[in-house]
Amino acid sequence: MSDDRRAVVLAANAPDAIAWTAEAIATGKVVAIPTDTVYGIVASLSHPEALARIFEIKARDPRRVLPVLISSAEQVEHLTAELDPDVPLLLATFWPGPLTVVVTALPGMPASVAGTDGTIGLRVPNHPTAIAVIEHAGGAVACTSANLSGELPARTAADVFDALGARLDLILDGGPTPGGTPSTVIRATGGTISLLREGAIPIEQVRRTWRELRAASRPTPGQSHLMRKGG
Repeated sequence: MSDDRRAVVLAANAPDAIAWTAEAIATGKVVAIPTDTVYGIVASLSHPEALARIFEIKARDPRRVLPVLISSAEQVEHLTAELDPDVPLLLATFWPGPLTVVVTALPGMPASVAGTDGTIGLRVPNHPTAIAVIEHAGGAVACTSANLSGELPARTAADVFDALGARLDLILDGGPTPGGTPSTVIRATGGTISLLREGAIPIEQVRRTWRELRAASRPTPGQSHLMRKGG
């Protein structure tokens, strides 16, 4: 990769900026976009060479798979082969937002995003620019923070350019991002919530909400009897 490359910096409010950024991703470019936490490096799941470049750009351990950002909860069914039936209730509560849910990956998912245990981590970011770009790029992108591994994540487009401007194809400048705590990472299966990483949403809040949603979605024995009798 040439050291004299410089990423194009595009203002998010410029005409057609979202469409151009999404087209760059869809055609195999590696770009940086703002999210609800920090700026992220994103690439299409359909371009293995672009996914490989993310690891090269960040000097990231290739054993650490990339999370996947999606534009809406509806995209989950296109990326997983098996889903606990109550998980959509949880997603409807916490998405968009800082909750990453690890689910069984659809067979054939790139090794860059699918773990050795056959799982994939999904999240809808609470950032309208990020959601618009992801939606126009096909609904799902691999994403990781826009910084060299071990360095502080970038919170402005200028930070991204200073750190990685010679390695990226495009930087979408959506203004400063909030920064702060990364997403909470969980796995929900078999009626239980497993914590994989503590983050912005306290795990007890997730578990309490999970219990309440499951209870509300199931009729009590008395209700079931009445429903059968009335039906």
